[in-house]
Amino acid sequence: MLSFGKKKEPSIDLEQHELLENAQKRIKQKKRLFTHLVIFLIGSVFLVLINKILKYGEDYDWFLWAILLWSFLFVLHAFNVFVTQKFMGQEWERKQRERLVAKQKQRISEIQKEIETDFPLSKVNKKKEL
Repeated sequence: MLSFGKKKEPSIDLEQHELLENAQKRIKQKKRLFTHLVIFLIGSVFLVLINKILKYGEDYDWFLWAILLWSFLFVLHAFNVFVTQKFMGQEWERKQRERLVAKQKQRISEIQKEIETDFPLSKVNKKKEL
């Protein structure tokens, strides 16, 4: 039966939603890395052209240092995307979040115990009665 008006939204549970968000995040990271690679290659060619063809600073091959520095930054970017994300990815974030929440709950219960020992309810009730 066809229904007009509101479309039925597909129901996705929370776990699937988190998996989809994580996948989209990884896709964006890899896309940025490949964009960085293309810009690096084109930029390197331009640096060589500027130094050799346009003879800007032709006394010294400065483009080598610029390309070396840029390649180092690209390697750091690739390391971050492919290595660091595996060790400190979604699962690591979840564990850290759970650990911090547990610490906060423990601290709150400790503070509640201190309050109950310093200001017991029986004393507060007696003062109200007087």
